[in-house]
Amino acid sequence: MTDHQSLKNAFLFRQPILNRQQELAGYQLSFGSSAAMTAPPAGAAAALCAAYSELGMQSALGHSCAFIGIDTEFLQQEAIELLPPAGVVLELLLDGAADRATLTRCQSLRARGYTLALPDYRGIDDRSRPLLPMVGVIKIDVDAADASQLRDLAGSLRKLPITLLAQGVGSSEQMEHCRSLGFELFQGRYFAQAEIVSGRRLSASQAALIQLVNLVGRDVETALIEDAFKHEPALTLNLLRVVNTVGCRGSRLAQPVTSLRHAITLFGRRQLQRWLSLLLLAPPGQAADPSRSPLLQVAALRGRMMELLIEPGLQGNHRHLSELAFITGILSMMPVALGLPIEEILEQIAVERDVRNALCEHGGLLGNILALLESFDNDDAPGCDRLLSTLPGHFDHQTLNTCLSIALRWLNGGSE
Repeated sequence: MTDHQSLKNAFLFRQPILNRQQELAGYQLSFGSSAAMTAPPAGAAAALCAAYSELGMQSALGHSCAFIGIDTEFLQQEAIELLPPAGVVLELLLDGAADRATLTRCQSLRARGYTLALPDYRGIDDRSRPLLPMVGVIKIDVDAADASQLRDLAGSLRKLPITLLAQGVGSSEQMEHCRSLGFELFQGRYFAQAEIVSGRRLSASQAALIQLVNLVGRDVETALIEDAFKHEPALTLNLLRVVNTVGCRGSRLAQPVTSLRHAITLFGRRQLQRWLSLLLLAPPGQAADPSRSPLLQVAALRGRMMELLIEPGLQGNHRHLSELAFITGILSMMPVALGLPIEEILEQIAVERDVRNALCEHGGLLGNILALLESFDNDDAPGCDRLLSTLPGHFDHQTLNTCLSIALRWLNGGSE
């Protein structure tokens, strides 16, 4: 498989890696294919690194690091030095004990500023012993160790200048246990596994945000939106700050905006609805910053990717779906953020029929794309292949991979 073919024949999956503050620290990048594979395909490491460069993932990921698996064959190639030392963590995929050439190469890469990671750590043995002085990160699979083993493994490394990463974290309880043992990084989608309870009461701030999202989404006079904002002074100040920081369509403002009505008009209804919806997903007391919150990152990426995927297949009367794509992506993460079933959320937020159908039934074109991106987020290659075939237009693996890169770049301050 050539590097270019890799983008066409496999999906570039990403699994979030969070720090102790539960902020996004990086992504584990991997190729996924619907073909049955018991091991990574030959040349997968080289292809993954080529995809990282071809898709411009360094700028797309912003401050987040990419964890990339490197096999012993690619480890020796000079091409590996095209990867930015500050933007990647090289994960050493070794079947057994490293030979002298591998150890020499690891020392050289470490001297060049690269961070090395050792996955599947199970204690001091012939494989790990010579590498411990060189690696900056050790990954321990929490599913492969019981509570006692996990405590012993973490304890034996605690005094070393090594960052411990818990891999395969499936719940917040599991994360908290690992954090208590000294782990600093946590890999998995546990942050998107919140308990959903019918009839849960929303906080006063969440209820106020829903009311505003509802108003902005309807064709009401600006005065009504302005009045609702006046009851939420913190939101009003936040809106004025955002408008004055961003300006009008990215251009600098000649004079600061101090009028609430002026801010609403400058921001625009569509952008205001997006911003308010992201605030609903933000952790309590924090701004809607997708670069910090993994839940916001998933929601904003999903919204932007839905826009990118839906536009080529739209014709005639369906053009309006493009304007509904982003909000559909964001709303799809509301059940996790609010702990409520989507049906109960939609009783409080007015949405168009196409959006409701997509969120509740995966119906229509919006629903098909939403299902595709849910499969993509869950590393479900067969599901992605099946759903890609249902979309109008000529979509393939590379389309989805490229959309991910464009959406990430947009999310991290790019113009796309």
